[in-house]
Amino acid sequence: MSNNIHSQKAAEPVGHYPHAKRVGNLLFLSGIGPREKGSKNIPGVVLDDKGNVVTYDIEKQIHSVFRNVIAVLEEAGSSLDKVVDVTVFLTNMKDDFPIFNKIWAEYFKTNPPCRTTIEINCLPTPIAIELKVIATID
Repeated sequence: MSNNIHSQKAAEPVGHYPHAKRVGNLLFLSGIGPREKGSKNIPGVVLDDKGNVVTYDIEKQIHSVFRNVIAVLEEAGSSLDKVVDVTVFLTNMKDDFPIFNKIWAEYFKTNPPCRTTIEINCLPTPIAIELKVIATID
C-alpha cells in the first residue's frame, strides 16, 4: 500500500505529483528545490526581465532546499537523520560542488546517507539545485 504526502510547509510541486510517497517503511521524496512556499521566489536568485538568471547564491539555495526537504520529512513522520539515500542535481558542478559538500556536512555531521551528485544543464525552474531523497519512516 502507498500513501501520497502533500506538505503544507514546503514549496508546492511544479507539476502533478506528491511531495513524497510512503511505501511500507520507506519514504520517497519527489525532486525538491529551493523555491519558497506560496511564491515563485527562489532564495538568492536574480532574474532579468525575460526570466533568465542574472546571478544566484548557491548557499542560499542549498539551505532553502534543506528547509523544504526537512518540512516534507517531518510532516510525513520522518526526519533528516532517517535519510538513507540522496541524489543531488547541480547545474554548475565546478563552482557549486565544493560549497555543497561543505553545507552537506553541516546537515549530516554524523552518519551521512549515501549520495550521488550529478550535473545537469537545467532544472524545471531557474534553480541551481534539486534533491531526490529516500528516507525510512516508522
